[in-house]
Amino acid sequence: GNPVLPTAVNITWSSINFKTILQWQPKPSGYFYTVEIHGQTSDTKKKCILTTETECDVTDVLRNVKETYTAHILSVTSSGMDNFEEPPFAVSEKFTPYNQTVLGKPEIQNYTQKGSKLNVAFQDPLTPYTFPNGSFQSVRDIFQHDLEYKLYYWKDQSSGKKDAITKGHTFEVSVDSAKNYCFYTQGSIPSRRENRNGQESVVLCTSIGRNILD
Repeated sequence: GNPVLPTAVNITWSSINFKTILQWQPKPSGYFYTVEIHGQTSDTKKKCILTTETECDVTDVLRNVKETYTAHILSVTSSGMDNFEEPPFAVSEKFTPYNQTVLGKPEIQNYTQKGSKLNVAFQDPLTPYTFPNGSFQSVRDIFQHDLEYKLYYWKDQSSGKKDAITKGHTFEVSVDSAKNYCFYTQGSIPSRRENRNGQESVVLCTSIGRNILD
């Protein structure tokens, strides 16, 4: 018979804003990998057929984001696709995009500090999934009311952080009108048990009164 082919190890799902890459080892020598994605209700989908890579973008076959998937990574010889023997394969952990994808950074669009009010407006991260008209769905389009955003803010040069929460796209918080403030935002899905908090936006700071000298 044929020598037994090595099977994949260290299989991981890497997913941000629903863009999902399956990664594994080792680099194949003398054989190929083919990925099969198994959903609970959907048909098995093959991806990255006869690849020599050790990663595979599976975003487009995980479109039903609340479904739980497993990946089978088959080790095959090129001719092996024709004979009827079951190729050796490794099985990934289960993955549910809705519960496990990481929220990416929100993008702060503009901010103003006027008097004792700091206003911050931001945009949702986009996903690779599209509406029928071709525009990209944002994470909010998918998570809807499960998604909220936090603003963390503090007086410049100090360490005492405060925070505010919104389900919209803007924050308005009360601040000391004589001080500059620094802040960042972060998405959050409170109903999750893990991966609850998303990536932090860039930190920005206000500069009231400084521009007099500019």
